[in-house]
Amino acid sequence: MMMKFKKNILRSLVLLFLILIAGCGSQPRIWVEELPRYDALFERQTGWTGADGAYSVALAGDEILWLFGDTWYGKVRDGRHMDAVIINNSIAIQHGRLPPDASVQFYTGLSPDGSPRAFVRPDDNRGWFWIYDGMRVAKGLFLFLVRLERTADRNSFGFKIVGSQLGHVANPGDAPANWHLARRRIPWGRFSAAGDTLFGSSLLRAGRYIYIYGTTEDVNGEIRRKSMILARVPETEFDQFDQWRFYSAGKWSTDFTKSSRLCRDMANEFSVSYLPAIGNYVVVYTEKGFSKNIAMRFAPDPWGPWSAPRRIYACPEAEGSPDVFCYGAKGHPDLSSAPDEIIVTYVANSLDFAKMAGDAALYRPRFLRVRVND
Repeated sequence: MMMKFKKNILRSLVLLFLILIAGCGSQPRIWVEELPRYDALFERQTGWTGADGAYSVALAGDEILWLFGDTWYGKVRDGRHMDAVIINNSIAIQHGRLPPDASVQFYTGLSPDGSPRAFVRPDDNRGWFWIYDGMRVAKGLFLFLVRLERTADRNSFGFKIVGSQLGHVANPGDAPANWHLARRRIPWGRFSAAGDTLFGSSLLRAGRYIYIYGTTEDVNGEIRRKSMILARVPETEFDQFDQWRFYSAGKWSTDFTKSSRLCRDMANEFSVSYLPAIGNYVVVYTEKGFSKNIAMRFAPDPWGPWSAPRRIYACPEAEGSPDVFCYGAKGHPDLSSAPDEIIVTYVANSLDFAKMAGDAALYRPRFLRVRVND
């Protein structure tokens, strides 16, 4: 009896060991390196001198469209913003994929007096737009525009989301100043004190579908926890809202309020892309929206199931200063040059506006190369 008991114990230990080995083997290996050459593309002394957001969209050939949120425009002297203004959004077109051969041209809107203003603005001049993700398809270029307005709060976060629109550029091959940008309100959304639900955080082309990722919030007092949600639409019907379907408990529903929460503690901005080296989809985001930590999750399908998060990088800007925070982490698969590689950006900012204005190294995209394989 004792001998049988010992054999059972030994068998259990061997089984546990094999499970642990299998579990370790299933975790992809991740390497991260900083990319100062890419950083240098966005280190500018005049004109566009910094912005957050930093979504990228593949255009024709080797051109990449960059989409930015709030943007510094003016001069940088001795590392400080001088004679500068902040406008609510801007864009850029990158020619060439890899530094040092790549170059970037920046674009804003223009006021009647010739001064810079946001590239895209609400028709009624109420509030402003931040530009989220976009995609070029046969019908043209589509952009997700999140509309915001000021609140009574006077702090750095004194704003609220009041809606979203789908922008359509029918002539993206022309110079941005000549774009014909039409906009339509996206009917699938909720914007209230009970929590926001919006789409456009990330776009993914897979098969004949465009997968449209977004977030929904659960609010408990001052705490807002964001979860990933997902819609899809045939690529040829991108702008037909009645053709959107929402992932709900393994099925595709016509009711966006039934969207399944696929990952919790997400950020408003993130990316989802396919990584050939591991045969999985990967989401890149800033942990809980604002954090020094950049995280990844993996899934076999666009809808999941998503793995537990893996912290891949701690932003050094937030290490030594309590008022500096990082956010906006996302991947840029169209910049990648290898099947196990994804280029990632993030932004560092400060709760102290004077500090942010006085340090031009803050508030612009920082680049990382992340390699993931088995």
